[in-house]
Amino acid sequence: MTGEKARKPLLLTNVKPMAFGGAAKTDLTDVLIGADGNIAEIGPRIAAPADIERIDGKGAWISPGWVDLHVHIWHGGTDISIRPSECGAERGVTTLVDAGSAGEANFHGFREYIIEPSRERIKAFLNLGSIGLVACNRVPELRDIKDIDLDRILECYAENSEHIVGIKVRASHVITGSWGVTPVKLGKKIAKILKVPMMVHVGEPPALYDEVLEILGPGDVVTHCFNGKSGSSIMEDEDLFNLAERCAGEGIRLDIGHGGASFSFKVAEAAIQRGLLPFSISTDLHGHSMNFPVWDLATTMSKLLSVGMPFDKVVEAVTHNPASVIRLSMNDRLAVGARADFTVFDLVDGDLEATDSNGDVSRLRQLFEPRYAVIGTEAVAASRYVPRARKLVRHSHGYSWR
Repeated sequence: MTGEKARKPLLLTNVKPMAFGGAAKTDLTDVLIGADGNIAEIGPRIAAPADIERIDGKGAWISPGWVDLHVHIWHGGTDISIRPSECGAERGVTTLVDAGSAGEANFHGFREYIIEPSRERIKAFLNLGSIGLVACNRVPELRDIKDIDLDRILECYAENSEHIVGIKVRASHVITGSWGVTPVKLGKKIAKILKVPMMVHVGEPPALYDEVLEILGPGDVVTHCFNGKSGSSIMEDEDLFNLAERCAGEGIRLDIGHGGASFSFKVAEAAIQRGLLPFSISTDLHGHSMNFPVWDLATTMSKLLSVGMPFDKVVEAVTHNPASVIRLSMNDRLAVGARADFTVFDLVDGDLEATDSNGDVSRLRQLFEPRYAVIGTEAVAASRYVPRARKLVRHSHGYSWR
C-alpha cells in the first residue's frame, strides 16, 4: 500500500463490533485511531479533542476489513481487468486478491503499476501460465507445456514473495483443451515446492471437478464452487457432492468466485440447505462481470444471505476465512495498538432484483450496505455499486452482454 500522508486522528462513534472473535455485540462503542493509523482507544463515549475527524456510525456494524479473495485488477495489463478503485475501498473492501491475472512474465508490471500505488492491500495468486490473462480466453494461457516455465515461476516468487500468496490454475476446456487435469498436477507440484496454496478454477470439463478435488489438499482453494455448469455442478452428481463435502471437511476451501458464468442460486441454496457452506465469498470481478451479473462484494454477500447462509457466516466468509488463505492475521484486530483496517456496514431491508450467472433471478430482501472502509486514519465513504446500462457486444463467436 502507498505511504500514508500525515492526517488527523479519526474517531468512529456508535458502531457495533462483530467478527473480532467472540459473539457479535449489539452495544455501541467508539474507536479512536491515532494519527499514526493505529488504534489508540476503544470504548463507549470516548472524549476526544475537537481537532479530530469524527464519523458517526449511527449504529452500523464494524468488522475487520472485507477481503475479496478473487478479483481481476491488472488494469491495462489484461483485457478483462478493472481498476482496484472500482472494487476496493469505495465498495467497503480493504484487501483485494488478484486471482491469476499476471503470470511470471508480467508480474513485475502488476507489482509496480497496481500493487505498489494502491491504497488497498493487494495480494495475488500467480498464474501457472507465463502470460497470465493478457487476452483472456482469446489467447489461452495453458495450451501446452511450453506455456509453463517452472524455473521462472520459482524466481518470480522469490522476488515477490511478499505479494504472491499462491498459484492459480484455470482448469476448464476453454483454457486447457484436451490437456485435461495435467496443469493442475503441475501447479500442485509447484505449490508444494513453494509451500503456498493453489487456487483452481473449475468449469467446463475437462478437467473434471472430481479430478481437481482429488489432487488438492488442505489449504488449497476451489473457486466457482457453486457453479451451475453442466458436468461441473455439485448438485447434479451425488458422488461429486459427497466428495466436495468430504474435501471441505478435510480443509480444502470452497470459494464462491461468482463471475459472469460461475454462480448458481439453485446450486448454492441446495448445498447450503444440506449443510455445505462456502468457506469464502468472492466476486471474480472483471470487466465482463461487473455490470452483469456480479456488481460488487456486498451484493454477492447479499445473494448468499438470500439462499440461507447465516449472517455471521457471511461476514466470516469475507473476513477471517479468506484472510487465513493469504496468511493475514486476524488476531487482536480490535485492540489498542493494532493497525486500523475495518469495514463499517449496515444490513438493511430491501427489494433488489439480482441475477446469478445462469440468468436466474432472485429478489434480495436484505442487503449488505457498506458505509466506510477504514484504512489507517483514512475513512473512505463506501457504497454498493450501481451498474450502468448493459449493451450487447458482438464477437467472432457470437454475442454477449457487457
